[in-house]
Amino acid sequence: MPARDLDLLIEAARAAGEVACRFAPDSAKTWEKPDGAGPVTEADIAVNDTLHAVLQTARPGYGWLSEESEDSSARLSSERLFVVDPIDGTRSFIEGSNTWAHALAVVEDRQVTAAVIYLPKRDLLYAAAAGQGATLNGDPIAIRQGGDLSSSEILSVKHNFKPEFWHGTPPEVTRAYRPSLAYRMALVAEGKFDAMITFRPSWEWDVAAGDLILKEAGAATSDRAGNPLRYNNPTPKVSGVLAAGTDLHGKIASRLTFTD
Repeated sequence: MPARDLDLLIEAARAAGEVACRFAPDSAKTWEKPDGAGPVTEADIAVNDTLHAVLQTARPGYGWLSEESEDSSARLSSERLFVVDPIDGTRSFIEGSNTWAHALAVVEDRQVTAAVIYLPKRDLLYAAAAGQGATLNGDPIAIRQGGDLSSSEILSVKHNFKPEFWHGTPPEVTRAYRPSLAYRMALVAEGKFDAMITFRPSWEWDVAAGDLILKEAGAATSDRAGNPLRYNNPTPKVSGVLAAGTDLHGKIASRLTFTD
């Protein structure tokens, strides 16, 4: 049994990848979640079962929060808990893309202390532990350093550049997009892009792992109003995410109209 939480998360993520890759996207059973919450497949459930077995067997005292498990208020009193998205980017999985990911985190005192984002089809494993830096496949990674908003490359949907979200004219940036929110965060941590923003309320399981990996790679992170991200909330959501180098993060945050 791994002594470190990070080693346990890596072990669990690789086991999850083996399970997910056994399913053919075009033949995996798929159905829609209630209330328009999006699709889910039998692969999501199988991965969730695997992660729960591996993680909770090793750390039975930790709480549990997963997209594919029924939530329980018991987690609110847990000193530590796992926050898991079995497959982040289920639509991409269904389409046969290789940009879906497993996102795993450990939260203690509302902060992430260990995190893994794993894309098995691309053999990309991003990992971080608090105070120990961030890695990609074992090699250190770092964000881009720079504060010029007008020349920045930002991962975001087009909708986020509507005038009502910005003081003055929305900035002219180079915009790109990836369907997995966890992967977007990892790409900024890796230095592939300058920043990522999402203004929509985001589930904790989508962003917890990426938050720590970004911070350990040197990024500043916040919600859309510039507030610190906190986890294990009664409703497990945060108010969007903004992540970039410190200078650029400040410039973006100062231009946004959000106050919540």
